[in-house]
Amino acid sequence: MPKTPVCRLLIVTSWLILSLSPPALAADPKAPGDQPSIGISQDIGAAMVREASKVRADLARETRSLFQRVPLGWNWGTIRYLNDWALGLPARIPAMAQGVFAHGRVLGFAGSLLILVFVSAVLYSLMGQRRLVRRFTQALPSYRHRLPERAYPFMVAAFRILVAPLIPLFLLGAYALIGALITYEAPWFKVLGRLLLLWSVGVLVIGLLREALTRGLFRAATRHGPGVFRLARLALLYALAGIGLVWSAAAFELRPDVLAFARFVIAVSIVMVLFLLHLKKAAFLSFIPEMPYRPHQSFMRLLDRWYLPLVLIAFLAALLWCLGYHAFGREILLKIYASIGAYLAIILTFHGCHQFLRKRQAGVPRDDEAGQGLFDSLHSLLLYATVVAVTVVILDLLELLELLRRPMSIPVLTLGGTSITLWTLLSVAVILAAFVYASRLLRAYLDYRIYPRLGIDPGLGFVLNTLIKYLSLALGGLISLQLVGADLRFLLVFAGAVGIGVGLGMQNLAANIISGFTIIFGGKIRKGDWIEAGGTRGEVTDIYLRATRVRNRNNVEYLIPNTELIANTIVNYSLSSPFIRTEVPVGVSYDADPRQVEQILLDVAAREPRVEKVHPPQVRFVAYGESSIDFDLLIWIDVRRTALRLVRSNIYFAAFEALKAAGIEIPFPQRDLHIRSDATRPSAPAVG
Repeated sequence: MPKTPVCRLLIVTSWLILSLSPPALAADPKAPGDQPSIGISQDIGAAMVREASKVRADLARETRSLFQRVPLGWNWGTIRYLNDWALGLPARIPAMAQGVFAHGRVLGFAGSLLILVFVSAVLYSLMGQRRLVRRFTQALPSYRHRLPERAYPFMVAAFRILVAPLIPLFLLGAYALIGALITYEAPWFKVLGRLLLLWSVGVLVIGLLREALTRGLFRAATRHGPGVFRLARLALLYALAGIGLVWSAAAFELRPDVLAFARFVIAVSIVMVLFLLHLKKAAFLSFIPEMPYRPHQSFMRLLDRWYLPLVLIAFLAALLWCLGYHAFGREILLKIYASIGAYLAIILTFHGCHQFLRKRQAGVPRDDEAGQGLFDSLHSLLLYATVVAVTVVILDLLELLELLRRPMSIPVLTLGGTSITLWTLLSVAVILAAFVYASRLLRAYLDYRIYPRLGIDPGLGFVLNTLIKYLSLALGGLISLQLVGADLRFLLVFAGAVGIGVGLGMQNLAANIISGFTIIFGGKIRKGDWIEAGGTRGEVTDIYLRATRVRNRNNVEYLIPNTELIANTIVNYSLSSPFIRTEVPVGVSYDADPRQVEQILLDVAAREPRVEKVHPPQVRFVAYGESSIDFDLLIWIDVRRTALRLVRSNIYFAAFEALKAAGIEIPFPQRDLHIRSDATRPSAPAVG
């Protein structure tokens, strides 16, 4: 097999690297005398079997821990105690009244009056809260002209939400002031401050739900919003009342088993209300916006099919949590709700960013390749980040990420002193892909913003971008290998293997790659140049390491090997200047005035917008033809933007009309054909 000088040089270089590698590596204190080597693990099957056994044992242990039951803290004796307490409540009313009078004597007249006024204010606030919100919102229309029309409903909703908790917050401040003025240790007064804070939070959340679900602010809540709001408000009020009841019972120092029973009853009641709320399948699914993404549509179909089973599983898990199986219930609920919530949060963030980029991209002209390329790069990076985020977050929430990592962490290759696993290769691929997308975005931004401002030629910009591209790939590869802990000494082995491969069977590929670097950094052929090579004329659209892509006027693309561009003669129409001169031949009758023809052709060239004015057009009298006098109209065109045939066609149309209007004939060759017959009639036969 013939070897080029380049291939011989690579073979010699590889041999030198391999011959010099052992002494260099022997200086490593960690592995003296070791050489970087490449090997395949021999016991992959046995290692996978061992790892599968460990995973099975860990899963069994975790499953047993999930079903460990926590005691509820109450029993049937608690129910009998509550029954006896309820039956004896009427008999204890006089004692309770005496307790109230005793507290009044402790506080005195002023303190009792202050407490009475405060309690009255709390009771009145329960009825006057809506009136206060209505009075505040009546003042908003006077400021409507200062706000954008689309933002006004949202501003009103935000104002209502913030005004609603003003009364409980004011009462909470008054409670703090009373606590600072007097010393009152009654249990109901101690818990009152916490109940006011709970009231404030409840009013704020209910106001937020009311504005979001019943005011028509969102299209998704128009149909099912009011019904969902009623059930959600019921569940929230029930939960808040239960929390307040537990706090009150704890403040009055009730028996622990009574508190535990109260928590159980309240928890089961809240679960039942939430179950009824979740049965509104159409309402819940309508809140998820429709998005034109195939994975999201598949997710919606899957959720629609498995909605009721998921709700039933969540309901049973919540009941098991109430019955003491806290670990199991929490695990199931977390997997269901956290996974769906994380997916929706990520996909909605992606959709918002995607729509924003689309709107910005619509403002960029379609023929602006740099601007369109920048937004396409942003879309690609956003899509890649979304896919990685969804995959990692969902697998982690479902606790499948660790299950996948463990069997994929079995060594399959040995490179130098580093064991390479499938997990290592996957991590390297993810990191390297991130570098690729980031590099593409950087190059697009440089093309769109930086290079035009600095006045950098597109050809030079392409060279710089190519350099950035390969440097980023090399840097990303090294960083990803370093992050996963790979021994970079094995690159020497790869260098030797590549050198031998090039010398034995990849000569043409190596020659094309080296020619590609020569073209990229030589500056003689650049992206955007118009060239002619091997009968192909077109624009250089991309220069790859192996071939160069050329696109002609008919939008046909050719891939020309780089060695052909280096070894053969090519015509670069735009190397130093994109303007070329071309001739348009015209022939007229001998009866025409040559000077008049010259002026007509110059006028036609001056009126043609595709003719460049860098040099004035010229007319040359070139020959006396057989039937015409021949002229050449010399014009200049920009070969990058103008097709030669199109300019000639336009000039021929205009010249024909102008010459015809001037009465100048455009002759054509004529031939006279004379037919002559020399045949004579045959003589009559003689009669003998």
